[in-house]
Amino acid sequence: MDATTLTWWHLLCAIAGLNLLAWTASTAWLHRHRPDGTTWPHQRLQLLLSALYVLGCGYRSFLPVFDVPRVVMVDSWASSVLVGRTVATIAELSFAAQWALLLRGCALATGRRFSLQVAHAIVPMIAIAELHSWYAVLTTRNIGHVVEETLWGSAAVLSVLAMLVIWPRATARGRRWLALAIAAGALYAAYMFAVDVPMYWARWVADEAAGSSYASLAAGIADAASRWTVSHDWARWRSEVVWMTLYFSVAVWISIGLAHVRLPLRARP
Repeated sequence: MDATTLTWWHLLCAIAGLNLLAWTASTAWLHRHRPDGTTWPHQRLQLLLSALYVLGCGYRSFLPVFDVPRVVMVDSWASSVLVGRTVATIAELSFAAQWALLLRGCALATGRRFSLQVAHAIVPMIAIAELHSWYAVLTTRNIGHVVEETLWGSAAVLSVLAMLVIWPRATARGRRWLALAIAAGALYAAYMFAVDVPMYWARWVADEAAGSSYASLAAGIADAASRWTVSHDWARWRSEVVWMTLYFSVAVWISIGLAHVRLPLRARP
């Protein structure tokens, strides 16, 4: 195994273990300091959704997969693209639901209708993004990833706008959380539109120029379930390193942190 690839993989595994410990410690702390009133149901739901995200990212850290070329780190059916994409879909929809819950709670607490509408749109947008991701993975058409990442970035932009609308009515404590959320959302959107979308677009253009042949959905399902190429060559993984490392670390920490925001599930009378 390439020494650089091995170091990176070990880093992902270590981060996954620390993330699980962090979620466990966070859950224990919240149970000991459980608040009264309407905010605990929101936090409990955030913890459950975060658990799905932490476990999903942990699974993918131990068994990394480069979906379209079917490149894996471990020779196992558990590394297959079909299994990995299923785990990713559950995890990503859970994270999107956390994101939507945060916005919904803020909108209910401040009475901002636009922000509530954005909150209700987040999960459907990400569900459509997941469908395009599956299309790209099964058919190997990177244009599906272009649409997927554009939807994720657009959801982030809408969320930032929704939080800016909430800002004038937020409390001083609420503004501290909002400032962090706005900064994270803006950075994420910038990364998606400056790095991820252009990367997948470039891959799509290169595939088209090379006259690549694409699989049908039925053939893609069979291929994704049964074919994987084990490679520890750094050159094959290098393009995936930045997003995977950030996704399995910073995004997970945000997911765990969302459970600490005290927001209602219902509008206050």
